[in-house]
Amino acid sequence: MANLNTDEEKRKRAIFEKMSSRRQKQIMKRGYEKWNPFQEPKDPIDIRKDRTNRTTHMLVRGFLQSKAGENYGNAYARGVLEMALGIINNEERFIGMFEFASWYGELLKKEGLDLPR
Repeated sequence: MANLNTDEEKRKRAIFEKMSSRRQKQIMKRGYEKWNPFQEPKDPIDIRKDRTNRTTHMLVRGFLQSKAGENYGNAYARGVLEMALGIINNEERFIGMFEFASWYGELLKKEGLDLPR
């Protein structure tokens, strides 16, 4: 750990002394000198993006905005969100649903039928 000035060392000692004895033992086991109660918080997990460099939120918002004027409910919007999350997280279940829906859409077009709605 970096050298602390006397003020920081006093603060460190005060924090340590206010802790439960169990927590103090854990710190002592690892080494009091190595312990840094002033650590900066860790960076948040990287925001996941798809191959187009869009986040789930961007994809869902873009898709639902393309449906402006159409009447859809909360279940529809939840389904879109769930699907987007599953695809971005590369979950096999959602990849299968996506591929089936794409295949089925092509089948309907080939047979001259409308997409379900």
